[in-house]
Amino acid sequence: MRRPSRRSLLTAATAAAVPLTLTPTAPDAEARFRTGFDRLAADGYALLARQKVGIVTNPTGVTADVRHIVDVMHADPRVDLTAVFGPEHGFRGTAQAGGSEGRYDDPATGLPVYDTYLKSGRPLADVFTASGVDTVVFDIQDVGARFYTYIWTLYDCMEAARLAGLRFVVLDRPNPVTGREAWGPVLHREFASFVGRQPIAQAHGMTVGELAKLFDARFLTPPVELEVVPMTGWRRDRFYDAYGLPWVPPSPNMPTPDTALVYAGTCLFEGTNLSEGRGTTRPFELLGAEGLDARWAAAVNGLGLPGVRFREAYFAPTFSKFQGRTVGGVQLHVHDRAAFDPVRTGIALLVTAKKVWSGFAWREDHWIDTLTGSTTVRTMTDAGAGTDEIVGAWQGELAAFRRIRKEFLLYR
Repeated sequence: MRRPSRRSLLTAATAAAVPLTLTPTAPDAEARFRTGFDRLAADGYALLARQKVGIVTNPTGVTADVRHIVDVMHADPRVDLTAVFGPEHGFRGTAQAGGSEGRYDDPATGLPVYDTYLKSGRPLADVFTASGVDTVVFDIQDVGARFYTYIWTLYDCMEAARLAGLRFVVLDRPNPVTGREAWGPVLHREFASFVGRQPIAQAHGMTVGELAKLFDARFLTPPVELEVVPMTGWRRDRFYDAYGLPWVPPSPNMPTPDTALVYAGTCLFEGTNLSEGRGTTRPFELLGAEGLDARWAAAVNGLGLPGVRFREAYFAPTFSKFQGRTVGGVQLHVHDRAAFDPVRTGIALLVTAKKVWSGFAWREDHWIDTLTGSTTVRTMTDAGAGTDEIVGAWQGELAAFRRIRKEFLLYR
């Protein structure tokens, strides 16, 4: 298929897609909630007309009645879906952390599935070119934390699409922990990695569509030919369960929206010798190690952190750290989601764990610096700083990010 000219693409897209790309969610709180995909489909896929389409997605790319959008699009003659691109964990979600599914043909649709994991720049652009697509679509459920890799798959795919001369369309979905505000330290560029390519806050408070606009305007030079299909009826102050959407685990260790709620803070324990709860039914809500006991729960409860309580807990992970061994620690119980600050809570847990347990240690590779985006958390914790002092250290950079963030918000 001969690729249309850029001018013809822009003319067709403008004629068909103005209601989709220029209209943010209705201010009426009772407006019918629809995802970006819902709106795209309701418009008869006009934004994708006369295009060979490839989609970056995973098991979270579902409709309200839990049909996968790849199956829906493949069966619809109005869209020419020709390729699927899988991120970390894979298109069908079978791989654990740090893995993917490789290149294969999807048994359900026969579509070729290409692996994007750990590919970026020209090598990823070459994958897009080899697939023969004209437009790359992105539809993956994010969880709102900088170090969750799907937003950097988004960034890498946008950059690769630009290099390959392709259009890029983002179908927006909710930030499950709301988009009220951003929290936490901002990445310093010297700590850039696949868990943080660019300087955004640890809990960014944005949707993938909003992030795509920020990435395009601030970090991609020249920008990609970007279209964002926004949601309708989504409000920044509402949690995921307000909309009746099914929760499909975005990755094997993100089983519920409760996990996403705490993840932006408790994932920091990946940078320590404590278990972050992988290998249990409550990852990132259970934290512990051999030698920890009730003193930790008492210490962190004594801080009076808003919206959360801590229960003394014992568990035996089935894989990952302390596999098959019983460890002691805490379980987080969030009782007021609106008051809960995941990043402050994560820092408080680190500070108190180090105080009550002589065995506390950082991972030797200083992974904590990669997760937090600088040396600040590690060095201040080691120096005996308290939670408020550590959190105060990043307020200047956070305020600067919040100002930038406001430019790209699509929803009230």
